[in-house]
Amino acid sequence: MNTRYTHPPSLAERARAQDVAHVTPAARKVLRNTYTLLGLNLAFSAMVAAVAVALSWPGPGILLTLAGYFGLLFAVNRFRDSSKGVLLTFALTGFMGYTLGPLLGSVLGMAGGGQIVTLSLAATATVFLAMSSWATVTQRDLSGMGGFLFIGMIVAILAGLGAIVFEIPALSLTVSAVVVLLMAGMIAFETQRIVRGGETNYVMATTGLFVSIFNLFTSLLQLFGFMGSND
Repeated sequence: MNTRYTHPPSLAERARAQDVAHVTPAARKVLRNTYTLLGLNLAFSAMVAAVAVALSWPGPGILLTLAGYFGLLFAVNRFRDSSKGVLLTFALTGFMGYTLGPLLGSVLGMAGGGQIVTLSLAATATVFLAMSSWATVTQRDLSGMGGFLFIGMIVAILAGLGAIVFEIPALSLTVSAVVVLLMAGMIAFETQRIVRGGETNYVMATTGLFVSIFNLFTSLLQLFGFMGSND
């Protein structure tokens, strides 16, 4: 008679199993709907960005970018509980794809620009998958990170605007590096909120994750683009 011996589960394995068991059916539904809508929004935004590059659409400028972003973000939040909220997520992500066009066009015009874009996409996907997976199994409560991440983003936005106005490339690169770290933390924070029932609206969950992924990608694009330009 064959006897199969198995090792008892480790503490880490028991912790992961316990954490997964604590995910309620409602949280699973929100997570599933969020990832479905997020995938569709990412595809739509990428399509708009590709059209913007192909047709060489001019950038909207800093004032129109801020007005469009915050205006659409307000509208998404206003109609978050209706079908209009779902449609407005596409308006927001499409607009953000349009604003990405000039940056993509600039990078693609560089020597090895296609490789830089591919590397940025791969790094973004890796960070997202790693931080999302970690957030779903970790026993650490990440809710305390919210205030720190929010303040960090406000400081990064102000510093980024200062770098644009005063044309300080070193400051712009520093801001990009900081944003990469902040967005990695934000992805983990937002994912755990969904898993633990802190965020029950998949429209807002999708919007939050999309903005984090978008900022992560653009920051990596700027960092890799700078390194590629100095080769």
